[in-house]
Amino acid sequence: MSNTILLNDAGWTFSKEGRDEPVTLPHTWNAADGQDGGNDYYRGTCCYTCALEKPQIPAGGRAVLQFDGAAMSAAVGLNGKTVAEHKGGYSAFRVDVTGKLREHNLLTVTVDNSDNDTVYPQKADFTFYGGIYRDVTLHLVPAAHFALAENGAVPVKVTPVVTDLAAKRCEVTVEAFVVGAQRVQFTLAGQTADAVVEDGAARAVFTLENARLWDGTDDPYLYTVTARLENGEEANARFGCRRFEIDPQKGFLLNGRSYPLRGVSRHQDRKGAGTAITREMMEEDVALILEMGANTVRLAHYQHAQAFYDLCDEKGLVVWAEIPYITMHMQGGRANTLTQMEELIVQNFNHPCIAVWGLSNEITAASPVNEELLENHRALNELAHRLDPTRPPTMASVFMLETASPILEIPDVNSYNLYFGWYLGELDQNDDFFDEYHRQYPTRCIGLSEYGADANPAYQTSSPEKGDYTETYQCLYHEHMARMIDSRPWLWATHVWNMFDFAADGRDEGGKNGENQKGLVTFDRKIKKDAFYLYKAYWSKQPFVHICGSRYVDRAEDVTEIKVYSNLPEVSLYKDCRLVETKRGERVFAFTLPISGRHSIEARAGDYSSVILVNRADQPNPDYTMENRRAVNNWFDGELDESCWSIKDNMAAAMADPQVGPILQKVTEKAAAARGDVAAAVKDNPALVAMMQRAMQRMTVESMLKQGGADSESMKQLNRVLQGIKKEQTR
Repeated sequence: MSNTILLNDAGWTFSKEGRDEPVTLPHTWNAADGQDGGNDYYRGTCCYTCALEKPQIPAGGRAVLQFDGAAMSAAVGLNGKTVAEHKGGYSAFRVDVTGKLREHNLLTVTVDNSDNDTVYPQKADFTFYGGIYRDVTLHLVPAAHFALAENGAVPVKVTPVVTDLAAKRCEVTVEAFVVGAQRVQFTLAGQTADAVVEDGAARAVFTLENARLWDGTDDPYLYTVTARLENGEEANARFGCRRFEIDPQKGFLLNGRSYPLRGVSRHQDRKGAGTAITREMMEEDVALILEMGANTVRLAHYQHAQAFYDLCDEKGLVVWAEIPYITMHMQGGRANTLTQMEELIVQNFNHPCIAVWGLSNEITAASPVNEELLENHRALNELAHRLDPTRPPTMASVFMLETASPILEIPDVNSYNLYFGWYLGELDQNDDFFDEYHRQYPTRCIGLSEYGADANPAYQTSSPEKGDYTETYQCLYHEHMARMIDSRPWLWATHVWNMFDFAADGRDEGGKNGENQKGLVTFDRKIKKDAFYLYKAYWSKQPFVHICGSRYVDRAEDVTEIKVYSNLPEVSLYKDCRLVETKRGERVFAFTLPISGRHSIEARAGDYSSVILVNRADQPNPDYTMENRRAVNNWFDGELDESCWSIKDNMAAAMADPQVGPILQKVTEKAAAARGDVAAAVKDNPALVAMMQRAMQRMTVESMLKQGGADSESMKQLNRVLQGIKKEQTR
């Protein structure tokens, strides 16, 4: 009989730059330096070794190693000889070592996450952790066994098709891939079928009458099919019967009914652990996503652990699964995109949670739309359709990609990553973009694959503005976006960027180094930011009430705003146990409240309550503001000379001045550098330049600088320079 041995505790030695240390798997060498900023985390080659005694292999059988994740490239050696190589840090691969084993063996795995031009990803706004960060197993199988393909493909493949939705009739095709067997017996829901093996595969078709459908978070029911060989070997596969449809006017439909996908994106790392996370950590992530009421998760920007897809199957979260073809097209990387797409699909085919396959993410950010890029996407699209005709390919387009671009015609459905109201422009431009797109392309399915604003929960204000990194502005931003999304059900899927803060070692902003802080929950999962509860008010069916601003205790104002999020229709506000006001409304309840000392503020809605403490302070608490944001509102000395340029002038007009333009260009380049190497790489993209020019028509130099995180001294200095340049000199 077959046997699987977990090798995580096999006495591994980790070697980096000549230094050895014992480790257990999963392991990453960037858990610390990949999260501390500076863009200087170790990217190179490291080695893992362990002693492996020859196991008892069944007569005529095989011994196969399986690596669930080794980033980014791996070379497997046995007793000094390389036996396999794999390029791609997020998918599983297998190595048959049957004829290469001795009585005593040295297993060596060389792993490389260094910069190169053939393996994706290479340019992106997240840390590329190195290491063997998922399980390693040794599979011992008899002569007749279920196939263990090198590309990690599932040995039992299930294709369920709901042929009659009203009758809940589902036709289920089951295929088993085997070695050394002549027949396979399949069992499903009390039905049994025998099939002959031809060309290494056996096939049976079942019909389920009145099937229990996999129905999202309402009822994620899973069936199990069993395949059995004549020697007693068994393999099981779980699946769900469901129908996904995406319509340009109706949006996403699940089992024939409107089911707008509203949720979040997720990176797989965690504070202090990197990508070497446990199943318990994954379960916590899913629990937080479900608590918020989301029904979908975009697993960005690569293949995630099988355990996470399993959890999404079990909990009913609809998944967008994608490969790390991201930011910048590499001429030598075409083959790698196809390999990673193949592995993504063949390893995850059975998961009912997966609705779409993602071809790429923001690939035009640092690459032109030329024939080479288009052909790479056509090849990926064709491969996805060939391997899985049941799911549509999609892609996430960068916000500056023109909607008339031919690349948008390749996938079946589209989505855009938009950041109006954070990186540039105003919030209502998100509304304008989608309304214009929907009007111009009424036969296209369109979604919102990324949107968000960074927030450091330490930063609080009563006057939020773009670029201040306050929890308050993040709330303001998402309040607008949630309203915008709610009124447009034809957006087939929307995914907040991001559910959790994550590591981006190239970033140095918002009071933290090495983190992207757009998460609704902090990197360590300890703090749910206030915006988390906004989406809970929109999406969750579990009644609750939440007062925002629990971290905004000291308030230097006589009258303060108290904002409450709830999915109940009526909220009452109490100050020091006395009723202040009761309001009826939907989701967002805003109260104005005089304060004079220390107060207990409570919101009540039905049987639920939420309490915060506030304190009337004489001066603003400096801990609530970034160092470089303090006193920005009083940046100038004396009166402005209106005949000269100043940062109060329109940005577009100032950029057009031959003297002022180059100065402002250097300032914006410096701001981009603080947001990581991706921002620096895309700054010269002609499409971005054009979009920036349009955005600048509506912004002052001051607002652009604030949005970019400029400090008060820099703004003062720049203003002094601009005040020395006469406007009439250029007219």
